[in-house]
Amino acid sequence: MRFQLLDIVPYVENPVTGRLVSPAERLEQTVDAARRAERLGFDAFSVGERHAGTFLSSSPSVLLGAIAASTSRIRLHTGVTVLSVLDPVRVAEDYATVDQLSRGRLELTIGKGNEVAQFPLFGLEIDDQWELLADKYALLRRLWRETDVDHGATAYTRAQRATTTLPRPFAGAPRVWHGSATTLASAALAAKWGDPLFTANAIQPLENYAVLVRHYRDEYARHGHDPRYAYVGAGSGALYIADTAQQARELYGPVYDALVRATNVPGNNTPFRDIDHAIAEGPALVGSPQQVIDKIGRFHERFGHDLQSVSLPTTLPVEQQHEQLERLASEVFPVLRREFPTTLWGVGDPYAARPAFAGAAEPDAASAVESTSGDRGDRGDRRDRGGRDELAETVGRLAGVPSSSR
Repeated sequence: MRFQLLDIVPYVENPVTGRLVSPAERLEQTVDAARRAERLGFDAFSVGERHAGTFLSSSPSVLLGAIAASTSRIRLHTGVTVLSVLDPVRVAEDYATVDQLSRGRLELTIGKGNEVAQFPLFGLEIDDQWELLADKYALLRRLWRETDVDHGATAYTRAQRATTTLPRPFAGAPRVWHGSATTLASAALAAKWGDPLFTANAIQPLENYAVLVRHYRDEYARHGHDPRYAYVGAGSGALYIADTAQQARELYGPVYDALVRATNVPGNNTPFRDIDHAIAEGPALVGSPQQVIDKIGRFHERFGHDLQSVSLPTTLPVEQQHEQLERLASEVFPVLRREFPTTLWGVGDPYAARPAFAGAAEPDAASAVESTSGDRGDRGDRRDRGGRDELAETVGRLAGVPSSSR
């Protein structure tokens, strides 16, 4: 199993103490969390995107640019890029820039978002959200894989004539995940294109999300894609680790209960009305290290997922957030990595090579380079000649890059 830290950058006061940091400090906390996650061995860091509500994540590409400049290994994700309300040309440009700055560490997660108030802000109708997402993604795929793109207009996207977006991505098109929270549409879109799925698994009962994953796997097979690349990511609910379950409930329970009361709004409401209910039946990761391990194990039983995402309790003092990261990395992740191995970003995953081109590969990715490129002695020479080794060819084929461009 691989691990991601997600920050959708909520900007709310601690509901118990009333403490609220400045916007500048809150954004710096996000960048610092990414640096810490890298030092602690997290595989990826994800920034959300919101255009309504009390969030500071309206410009995730800017935040990821700052994180790219502050890190060297950790993969950079979005969670999610709200493609339904965005211009796909601008998305191609912005995130290819992040991909270049990070030397190929970017992977995008797209979705329609769950803030119903964002569509009027962009002059769009919420009833069109799925058609907007599908049409804009079809164009984005072409913009990242082709130059001089001619793309006919639809009801949801403008026509493009001989369009080449710059910069180009660092090493072929980045991988795109599809975020799925409440309906089958995103799961079906991911399966259609043979892309991985990211299920939110944040505020609803586990079985609701398991239905989406089953639909994804069924559709993925129906479309004839290679099942080796049907990767699944899963989110989680509230996070708080203490020595015992009782300590966790006592320390975090009042905060959780107050947050639930304050966020009972469309798209973000939850059936779990108190901390005990959320621990017993919901996706909250609140308890002792072993309880958190066991609960993620139950997630895996239902999803068979490869990537586990967690979110910090960002209303708490930052020192407590740092303690949570350290406990996750030292007491939880090693067990889950052993129990649930995956090829994601390792041997057998062609996209594992993208960071390797930057000289910042993880051990698994480095192994993938060795196993694919043949003789170890001349691998460095082939990379020096523009990075056109056999692994680059593999990634290029999967990303849709013509051989003349590799």
